[in-house]
Parts: sequence; C-alpha cells; structure tokens
Amino acid sequence: MRDILLTTLFRGAAFHLSVAKPSGLPAPDGPEVAFAGRSNAGKSSAINTLVGHTRLAFVSKTPGRTQLINYFKLVHGGFLVDLPGYGYAQVPVEVRRAWAGLIERYLKERESLVGLVLIMDARHPLTQLDWNMIEWFSVSGKPMHVLLTKADKLTRSAQAATLADVRRQLSGMGDQVTVQLFSSLKKTGVDDVGAVVAPWLTAALPPADAAPE
Repeated sequence: MRDILLTTLFRGAAFHLSVAKPSGLPAPDGPEVAFAGRSNAGKSSAINTLVGHTRLAFVSKTPGRTQLINYFKLVHGGFLVDLPGYGYAQVPVEVRRAWAGLIERYLKERESLVGLVLIMDARHPLTQLDWNMIEWFSVSGKPMHVLLTKADKLTRSAQAATLADVRRQLSGMGDQVTVQLFSSLKKTGVDDVGAVVAPWLTAALPPADAAPE
C-alpha cells in the first residue's frame, strides 16, 4: 500500500453497502475515510472523479438525494464512506433529523474512521453549517481535508484568493486541517487529494508483507 501511485489510490473502488441507521453499520474491516458536505456542493462528483467512475456515487441535479451512508471498498484496503449531504432546506424536517443523527453517530463513534474530507463549493465556502461540522469534528483530533470543489467556475485570481482566505480562516487548527482547490470538470486536484489521504490509510493498514498469524 505504501508504494501505490497516488493516481491509482482510489481506482477500482466498488460499491460495498448502504446503511440507513447506526445499527446497520458493518463491523470494522479496515480504515474508513468519510466524505461530507452540503447538498449540491459537488460531493458525489468529487468521489466519482477520484475513483475514475462516472456513476459510482449517485449524482443528481436535485440536492438531498443521498439519504444513506454509502460504503465503497478500495482495492488496496479500506473504504471511502459517502455521508448524506446536509443543509438542504426542502428535505422534510424529520428526514433531516434522521440524517443528522446518522451522521453524528458515525463521526462520533466510528473507531475505524481515520479522517474526513469536507466538500465545499469554492464559490460559497465556510457556511455556518460547514463551521458546525468543522468545530464538531475537530474535537476528535483526526485529520480533516477541505476540498474546494467547482474551482473551474472561478477565475485564476479568484481561486487563489479563495484558497488563501479559507486557509487563513482555518489556520487556528494547525496541521489538523488542510485545504485545496478541486475541479471534477477539469479533473484537477486528484493527485493532491491522494497525497493527503494516502497516509491516513497506510497508517491504519497492516504492511503488505505481513504474514497472517
């Protein structure tokens, strides 16, 4: 795993299972990297771009369609975990409450969770809901990587200014959080995500040459 090229880290990922409630979470079977973000921030598109599959994670023009925790198994071990999007007002209140409970239980209690990739639309970063997620998850001490998606919709100067501003606002968290620009349309930033996430996974996986007992 430690020698895997970053460009192939996510390739070959396959759907594993969907979870509707905390009791349905599977027994831990390797490190898990969660993806979270506001509805319509481009989370599903980002996952599809990373794994090189156009339909692995469901993409909809209607926000709020991802209502389950979806597990995708990685070829070299571990999982990508797609969490329900948050913040879409037109979803019924009772459904939003169920999602919030599911996400909170997962992020708070899942021992095999090794890090969080937080998706934000580069045009509208750090909303109050994003801050809520950051402030809550930071208590875990686990690493967080902020992905500023849809960066292609900004000019080069606006991209640089947004990146610098988000990094400045999160600077108080030190090394626990990292930030980058990303574009699913232009396929830019893929290797950068791999460079951040690979150490999370490798630190939690047994050596490739480890002999079974």
